[in-house]
Parts: sequence; structure tokens; C-alpha cells
Amino acid sequence: MLPAWFVFIAWSAGAFMGMELLSYLLHRWVFHGILWKIHITHHTRRTGLLEANDLFSFFFTGLAILLLVVGLSDPLGNPAFAIGTGMTIYGMLYFVVHDLMTHRRFFPMSPAMRWMAMVRRAHLAHHQSIEKKGREPFGLFLFPYEEFREPRSKRGRPHGPGDEQ
Repeated sequence: MLPAWFVFIAWSAGAFMGMELLSYLLHRWVFHGILWKIHITHHTRRTGLLEANDLFSFFFTGLAILLLVVGLSDPLGNPAFAIGTGMTIYGMLYFVVHDLMTHRRFFPMSPAMRWMAMVRRAHLAHHQSIEKKGREPFGLFLFPYEEFREPRSKRGRPHGPGDEQ
């Protein structure tokens, strides 16, 4: 039998990864589909603090809180608590990378790591189109990383043998 802490971490990690996959699928086929009238507020200039698209975040936050409450009586033994934890971690990282660093909402931040800057570039590429059909990448963390890497010349590294000049 696996230790309870290991099962908890596995459920939490699975929920985190599941949230990114679910986010991609929802964003690609539902938000840019039947729920476009709500999601379009995220692709246009915001006039206030919130946008209608924030309803999606509120829904998933509520779901995560519900799962945490359901599993609170046995946090290590109840998968609901672990799933709620994974969803919460995903939501927090999504908020920091997507809202604060990429769209510079609330209290804007600059990406501190190359990886975050790459995620920002990829998501901003998605926002270059206002069309309902949209353009890739639809996932925040799932995208072709090579396509959005910063060119070596902009990284401040010297060119070495075999590098394109």
C-alpha cells in the first residue's frame, strides 16, 4: 500500500495536469465556441477591473473550494481534498502568469524567468487575433515551446560553433 502523502501528491499533480488539459479543451472548443459572447471580453480592451470572462475563473475557484471543503475531514485520505489542492495550485499559478504577468492586470508583474517570458509570448500570440476561431496556442502551459523561445542573440549569450549568426 502506498503512503497517504504519496497518494495525495499523485492526486494533486494529476488534478494540476488535468486542469491544463481541461483549460486547453474548454478554451479551444467552448470559450471560442458557444461561450464566445462571454470570452470575447478577454480579447477586447477592458474598461473596468473585471471582465465577463472572469466568470470562468470564479466557477473553477468555487469548484476547488467545494472539493477542499468536502475533503477537509480527511485531507490525506480523501481524493477530493487533493484534487481541490491541485486545482488551487493551478489557479494560483495561472493567476500569476496569465493575469499579472501576461495581461498586467491588478498589480502588474514582469516575468522573472525565461520560462515565464516564453509563456507570456505564446499567450500574447493567441491574442493577436480577435476572431472567434482564434489561433494557437489555446493552452497556457501546453504549447510548442520551441516556437516561442527567445532567439539566442537576444539572450545575451555569445554565439558558439554551429550557432546561426
